[in-house]
Amino acid sequence: MSNHVQTLRVRVAGKHAIAQDIALFELASDDSSPLPPFHAGAHVDVMLPGGITRQYSLCNAPDGAARYQIAVLKEVSGRGGSRAMHEAVSVGDLLTVSAPRNRFPLDEAAAHSLLLAGGIGITPLLSMAEQLSVLGRNFELHCCARTRERMPFRERIAASPYAARVHLHVDDGVPEQRLHLGVLLGTLRPGTHVYTCGPQGFMEAVLASARSAGWPEAQLHWESFGAAPAQRSDDGGFEVQLARSGRVVPVAASQTVVAALAAHGVEVSTSCEQGVCGTCLTRVLEGEADHRDLYLSPDEQAANDQFLPCCSRSKTARLVLDL
Repeated sequence: MSNHVQTLRVRVAGKHAIAQDIALFELASDDSSPLPPFHAGAHVDVMLPGGITRQYSLCNAPDGAARYQIAVLKEVSGRGGSRAMHEAVSVGDLLTVSAPRNRFPLDEAAAHSLLLAGGIGITPLLSMAEQLSVLGRNFELHCCARTRERMPFRERIAASPYAARVHLHVDDGVPEQRLHLGVLLGTLRPGTHVYTCGPQGFMEAVLASARSAGWPEAQLHWESFGAAPAQRSDDGGFEVQLARSGRVVPVAASQTVVAALAAHGVEVSTSCEQGVCGTCLTRVLEGEADHRDLYLSPDEQAANDQFLPCCSRSKTARLVLDL
């Protein structure tokens, strides 16, 4: 994690199951001081035992900072972060987290907001729904899950003042209640912004449906905290040049740019190392990047003036970086 990111010491004030394999954690300041405020869509980096750092969206209403709430899905086949949260973190434990950061901001002035959540992806969208409800804005929230038992926050949503704006969709339910993206997104709605979060396949389906119907990128917003492996069988080596010193560093086919730079004593701040958090974002001055991240929008990738060296590579023999 970047050494200039503000960190906080928090105590786990609550932990309880809210759906199958999903636990809600309440984090309070260890010294009773107010926590930094946040806006809907924000997340915190959580530093876990064993040097693991993971990003979790804040899912409570951004109307006060007495506590932060995060919900964590236990992924048995994951990289260990969610298992550590479920198995090694208990009520009363102290954790170090970053101050809230927001790369998934809500446009509170939009005429209408369409929130589409897949599974645990409800977390940032729930905070958005809370905020939009307080502001009296028009919105609808669609929550998708494989089964009702795997759908988090059902009771909280049912008791909320915006319950009538929420639609629940489960894979094992009757056909009538399933989400039909072609119907929901098949017609462009001027002034409507779409926000989606969840498994990568779910988000790709949402975005593909919207784009095929002509929705402009400025009205589409998404966030992901998990990426598929970026390495490919046909990857080759290339070079990166550090513009400030002129130094050239080779990057092997099996290396990431971050790893190659570290091997030559050049440190780049990272967090997720999967191309989803943006911590390592670096300016590209020359060459063409091979983008493999989930952080930059298609337009930002096409601009070719920045890339994420934790996962992305080069289409040209050399990339010149602003380092």
